[in-house]
Amino acid sequence: MKIAQISPLIESVPPKLYGGTERIVSYLTEELVRQGHDVTLFASADSRTSARLVPCAEQALRLNPAVEDGLPHHLVMLEEVRRRADEFDVLHFHIDMLHMPFVRDIGPPTVTTLHGRQDLPDLQALYSVFDDVPLVSISNDQRRPLPFVNWMGTVYHGLPRNLLPMGSGRGGYLAFLGRISPEKRPDRAIEIAVRAGLPLKIAAKVDKADREYWQRVIEPLVRANRNVEFIGEVNEQEKAEFLGNALAMLFPIDWPEPFGLVMIEAMACGTPVIGFRCGSVPEIIDEGVSGMIVDTLDAAVEAVRAIGALDRARVRQRFERRFSDEQMARDYLAIYRQLTGIEAARLLPVTTPSEGRLIGAVA
Repeated sequence: MKIAQISPLIESVPPKLYGGTERIVSYLTEELVRQGHDVTLFASADSRTSARLVPCAEQALRLNPAVEDGLPHHLVMLEEVRRRADEFDVLHFHIDMLHMPFVRDIGPPTVTTLHGRQDLPDLQALYSVFDDVPLVSISNDQRRPLPFVNWMGTVYHGLPRNLLPMGSGRGGYLAFLGRISPEKRPDRAIEIAVRAGLPLKIAAKVDKADREYWQRVIEPLVRANRNVEFIGEVNEQEKAEFLGNALAMLFPIDWPEPFGLVMIEAMACGTPVIGFRCGSVPEIIDEGVSGMIVDTLDAAVEAVRAIGALDRARVRQRFERRFSDEQMARDYLAIYRQLTGIEAARLLPVTTPSEGRLIGAVA
């Protein structure tokens, strides 16, 4: 199958540091190539891929000091996609809404994965006009504000099985990974750790939009508590050590999280997750197996004290069963087939003797 993956240009594919959407685009692209598909990736020129790369910006926009507005760069990319659209069986967009005005007339089928929150009032007006455009959700909860649109399915994010190794948790600390922002509630993470009497390490990005929140709320809390350490952004290698050595990862969110990639990254390391019951959390965490779901700070503190009873090997097993890149690619291929009418017979599973597992192959 000839597949186009259209990524945001904010980060490279994969990103050098923080960047959930671009990371998932990378994992999906590489797995589709591994399964024998002809994949073209529209992304920034500093991206790394085994697919055919169409560079649409000199480098990731966030890391380019000369870029003040990312919109013109994305519009240039969309023109390149439009110009080459007939080369593909399906176009898979990961850029939210910019392409909506032309997808009905572009030619081949399209599908759009929505990676962000969908409960914002302005989106109701948009999707009431584009309610026929094929969409994919990354959790069932993400769909709730838009029950009337053309959902093709829910596809959970997946990671390569060999990306993050199993960790021991012997560091004895709690981990917070992701982004410093009010909805991610790092203040809750600090309070939970302090009340539980355990060290907390925070590996997080501080966006310009959240700089004031960091300076006013979080930085004073870090300075006031000697057991709280702010590390900053971490790369993939540092992330494996950071999560693998953690006793548990705290996910104390206060918003309708569409997925929460850091949860499955922790699970891949065998590290259980303590998450607040918001958004996708009940779908991702298997209660009592890969983590614990809580509703209050008191319950979170109790969960920290009980988390050592969970088997890290079972946490890792649950990740492999539910959140691998192979499973993600299979789910997207089923949607591509539904959209294009290309029969499943052309994508029959075959066994690779050297690996002893199933992969997709184009007949």
